[in-house]
Amino acid sequence: MATARPRIAVTAPAPKISDYFGSQIFGTKQMKESLAPSIFKKVMEAIDKGTKIDPATAEEIASAVKVWALSKGVTHYTHWFQPLTGSTAEKHDSFFDAHAGIEKFKGSALVQQEPDASSFPHGGIRSTFEARGYTAWDPSSPIFIFEKTLCIPTIFVSYTGEALDYKTPLLKSMEAVNSAAVEICQLFDRNVRKVTPSLGVEQEYFVIDKALYATRPDLVMSGRTVFGHSPARGQQLEDHYFGTIPTRVKDFMMDFEIEAHKLGIPVSTRHNEVAPGQFEVAPVFEEINKATDHNQLLMDIMDKVAEKHNLKVLFHEKPFAGVNGSGKHNNWSLITDTGVNLFQPSNSARENLQFLTFVVATTKAVYDYADLLRASIASANNDFRLGANEAPPAIMSVFLGSTLSNVLDELEKNGNIKIEKGDNMYMKLGISKIPEIILDNTDRNRTSPFAFTGNKFEFRAVGSSANVAGPMTVLNVIVAETLRTLAKDIEKEISAGKEKKIAIVNVLRKYIKDSKKIRFEGDGYSEEWEKEAAKRGLSNKKSTPEALDIYHDKKTADLFNRHAVLNPKELHARHEIMLENYIKKVQIESRVMGDLALNHIIPTAIQYQNKLIENANGLKGLGLDNKAAIETIKEISKHLESLKLNVHAMIEERKRLNKVEDVAERAKGYSSAVKDAFFEKIRYAVDKLELLVDDEFWPLVKYREMLFIK
Repeated sequence: MATARPRIAVTAPAPKISDYFGSQIFGTKQMKESLAPSIFKKVMEAIDKGTKIDPATAEEIASAVKVWALSKGVTHYTHWFQPLTGSTAEKHDSFFDAHAGIEKFKGSALVQQEPDASSFPHGGIRSTFEARGYTAWDPSSPIFIFEKTLCIPTIFVSYTGEALDYKTPLLKSMEAVNSAAVEICQLFDRNVRKVTPSLGVEQEYFVIDKALYATRPDLVMSGRTVFGHSPARGQQLEDHYFGTIPTRVKDFMMDFEIEAHKLGIPVSTRHNEVAPGQFEVAPVFEEINKATDHNQLLMDIMDKVAEKHNLKVLFHEKPFAGVNGSGKHNNWSLITDTGVNLFQPSNSARENLQFLTFVVATTKAVYDYADLLRASIASANNDFRLGANEAPPAIMSVFLGSTLSNVLDELEKNGNIKIEKGDNMYMKLGISKIPEIILDNTDRNRTSPFAFTGNKFEFRAVGSSANVAGPMTVLNVIVAETLRTLAKDIEKEISAGKEKKIAIVNVLRKYIKDSKKIRFEGDGYSEEWEKEAAKRGLSNKKSTPEALDIYHDKKTADLFNRHAVLNPKELHARHEIMLENYIKKVQIESRVMGDLALNHIIPTAIQYQNKLIENANGLKGLGLDNKAAIETIKEISKHLESLKLNVHAMIEERKRLNKVEDVAERAKGYSSAVKDAFFEKIRYAVDKLELLVDDEFWPLVKYREMLFIK
């Protein structure tokens, strides 16, 4: 085994990470060194304030970028964007101009390109025969070099200007939450001029041997194992979490971390996760747009580096049944340009009131828009993960921890205390001594989809393969909306003659009361919580098509339109694309199941059954007991009959659904009449046959081999 899977030597470019961190990005340091001071100032204004870069400035920047790229052996450039496929896209163009005989790179090529948009998802935004689309440079995310190609992060829009990507609405949502948060911050500190959402993405993933991966058609086609009996040993010993990292995997980790550091991705943590074969990588916090780009790039890096190590990275949310699924925990916070984390409690009464204001507003936003937040993480992949093996349930709830929860309860109860002149209002309200680190005063809740963890909120329900821009756009928008409403409510109190601090407390008290149903400190997996959540009126939408219905709601369309993030046409298009994507994913998995069952499992089981019949007849001819063989033959027949019946019924149901014109109805049909009706039945029969058929006959690599062979 060891000789077949040799280690790949990993050597860092320098002894210290700081010596090569960001060496492959055209970042602030490179710009300052290569651009004239006036040009550098304009670029920084574009990054910090969103000002436009004029053509002359673009020419200067392009010239400097070209010189820098050529010095590193780069021959091509591309506009690197994030279409609604969920992955990244790029079209490479050469610097070399054959007619001129020299390398060229114009400012216009830096700022804008026209990739063919005809084959990207558009959700009806344009006609099928219309192909034009535009990419436009996003200066706030650094240009980088990846595999000898200069990559320019861009947005992607249609000919008529509608967003066809994840980045465009994310950037708009950042401005929405910035504007709303600044208005609230200025009630406490008039010096605040900008609030930036920050993000740290904990990326979970599985690693298996590349050769074993190649033997599983279901992994290759759908990213997950549609069949596979649980091995005798899975994660029940709880010995994998934070255990010693397998040697080949550690080499792979070190290698992709080096590449990530070169690209300015601040990865800082690596460890074994709960399930065998599962791991996690996490960076430090960054501005949310940059963090999103970095997460997409990191997955690409990991995939390519794994190939070099003869490994395969699985980003699917549930590649193996019966063990922990993979999430992408989004640690979100808001940071002011004065250096204050708005979710960081302190010893200052004024700052703590501000802290409570943003915590309460975020909790209220999750309560008011729980269905929208649930829809933001909905996918065919994530449906297999939610509510199982440490993944949070589909019910949206907020975990604050006992300390902070008690503070809010106290604030709600004592909100009507009469404040005498000279009294310390904060002491009377019990909020003057909030501990600096709330995390240490309460346990974490891994069953919560949205948890406060000391100085940030952790959105744990996001799937491991997802582009985080989708759910983060929704979170930014719903918080922006709640902050806007909060500001109006506070102003009403002040206009009615209330002192500002008392006006804020009065509104917070109401918001705490109104959103109390969304707060939950217990076990999200329990049946009791499902019943309790239903009593509270909280939604429990377990399937993606059901969850996506919220995009039909006029309230949703008005929300995104009001904050200029997505217009109704763009929102409708995204809904269509998500439904179509769901249908295609389930279609692919059902076809893989049918192919494996009819062309691999059934012939193998019959072959083995014939072998048993031959053996049983031989035993009978010798006058020996053949009852065990006959029982096994009968059991195989039972599962074969069930398997054939259900596979053919599933195929017929799929044919029927493919004739349904309404995409939402078709998606719901694929969910209930294909996935729910047949997947588990077919899997049950195959997994039982796996236990009955001799290892030498079984056509698929088993879980015990994929999860434990490194």
